[in-house]
Amino acid sequence: MTSHADWLRNPGSLFDIRGKVAVVTGASGSFGSLAAAVLAGAGARLVLTAGNGKALQETAAQCADLGAEVETVQRRPGTESDCDAIMDAAIARFGALDILVVGSGLNDPAPIVEQSLERFEKVMDGNVTSAWLLCRAFGQRVISRGTLAKVVLVSSARGKLGHPAGYSAYCASKAATDGLTRALGCEWGKHGITVNAIAPTVFRSPLTAWMFEDNEKANAVRAGFLSRVPLGRLGEPEDLAGPLLFLCSKASDFHTGHTVYADGGYTAG
Repeated sequence: MTSHADWLRNPGSLFDIRGKVAVVTGASGSFGSLAAAVLAGAGARLVLTAGNGKALQETAAQCADLGAEVETVQRRPGTESDCDAIMDAAIARFGALDILVVGSGLNDPAPIVEQSLERFEKVMDGNVTSAWLLCRAFGQRVISRGTLAKVVLVSSARGKLGHPAGYSAYCASKAATDGLTRALGCEWGKHGITVNAIAPTVFRSPLTAWMFEDNEKANAVRAGFLSRVPLGRLGEPEDLAGPLLFLCSKASDFHTGHTVYADGGYTAG
């Protein structure tokens, strides 16, 4: 008589994160708010952080409407004490740490010959140092408790490809994000913590809404960009939801140190 593993009777169970405790930073931004909503809809318990209190509460309300238990921490992950406070808030509220999604970050484009060191360091701090600090605070608590966990960083197609519009700081920061992903994937494998990154290209959000409009400027910019995207369209929020859920769930237990490009094939060519 043929015996089947339990998961074969319900392969979708591999993506089940109901009850998991997920910390999402940058929850007021485009990716962070989307990640929060996806995890809420999947049944996770959430700790959401952002510096913008009003936008943070809007995201929290959306997640609560989706049925999630939500704790908010109005802090940006700029210092060791900020990151410690975020992780401690999760443990205080829910008694566990299972998932970290680093959705916070920024860009400040300028030609390198015009960009100040202060502006460069701001981008690097926002995209690299804060992610490093969050991972350290998360890892210190998870490793000491001996539990399995998932970390998802946010990279970009620009971590692999350059850009002519003054992206020397941003491209460098996202390449560093990819390096951090690989390094921690190797370092934390023995602890059962997977570390991966999602690297989107342009997807629909308040910041990019203009590229989806039907006017002369948007049409010209979009046509030029799509000429380099094999799937021939811009990204939609649901294009990021699937990879995110995969990387946060048991389905990705044998995947670590990877950067997953959600870009319609943009970086493949």
